[in-house]
Amino acid sequence: MERMENDRLARRRLVADMLLLLVALVWGSTFVIVKQALAEIRPLAYLAVRFALACLLLLPFYGRRVVAGGRACLAQGTMIGLFLFLGYAFQTTGLQWTTAGKTGFITGMSVVIVPLLSVALLKQTPRRDSVVGVGLAVAGLAVLTLKDSLVPGRGDLFVLACAGCFALHIIAVGKYSGHTGADAGALATVQIGAASVFAALASGLAEKDYWQGIGGLTGIPDAAWPAIIATAIFATAGAFLVQNLAQRHTTPTHTALLFSMEPVFAAVFAYLLAGESLGVRGALGGLLMLAGMLVAEVEPLRRSGAGGRRREPPAPIRAERSPGA
Repeated sequence: MERMENDRLARRRLVADMLLLLVALVWGSTFVIVKQALAEIRPLAYLAVRFALACLLLLPFYGRRVVAGGRACLAQGTMIGLFLFLGYAFQTTGLQWTTAGKTGFITGMSVVIVPLLSVALLKQTPRRDSVVGVGLAVAGLAVLTLKDSLVPGRGDLFVLACAGCFALHIIAVGKYSGHTGADAGALATVQIGAASVFAALASGLAEKDYWQGIGGLTGIPDAAWPAIIATAIFATAGAFLVQNLAQRHTTPTHTALLFSMEPVFAAVFAYLLAGESLGVRGALGGLLMLAGMLVAEVEPLRRSGAGGRRREPPAPIRAERSPGA
């Protein structure tokens, strides 16, 4: 009976891992089209419209659940949405003053920040194999994306803040999506809606001249809409809904490790869509990151298959409430 329960938990975690990898693939595939869209629309304006559209797509399916979730759902989703907005805002803003290679590496530092914050905020000590896996993944990120010296500049500091916000987002999703009574769809809807409100407010203040120049929402260039629609549907509404569902069955540290594959997917799609070559360096970086994932997975899979010791499911996370993304 215990062996059957272990097998069931192992299968559930495997499905969750595959779904989170799919999310990383979707996000990695959007870098090229987003970069092209930002030539037509300001960063905060793009985020505001993207998140608003994604929220409108989810409301017909999860609006009633949001109402049923009451104040707790709104408070948790808004907290998650704040760090979601800040992560994207810092990333898109910082990208204007630093290279894409540095941006990819520094954003990937969330892989390191998540276990550190998990210890500080959730009193959760990561497994030794997870720590080794994280180290390999970070090394792979460096080899893949870091092509010049990492001397902190204005853009670098913005992207570093982005990595911290994304780390908090992962931790908060892991905490609240696994909380008793929490509804993953309702949380995803609220966080995306909150992010759109934060982005709209920030854009109205920082990009007022842009909105005046195009005459409001109806003046957004046609060339920007394909990227807005694609990222709203697949990289926002779909991706964050899947993340909220899948993170019920894994830890924030493991999620961050899987998400470290995003730059690998980004590099692959950059080659396919824009003709950018990965080269030997890129292949080596990808292999190191895959090695990090395998190292983190071997021990849990061995334990669940041995049948001798029961491995408790890594989620839901039970801890005191703390600020989260």
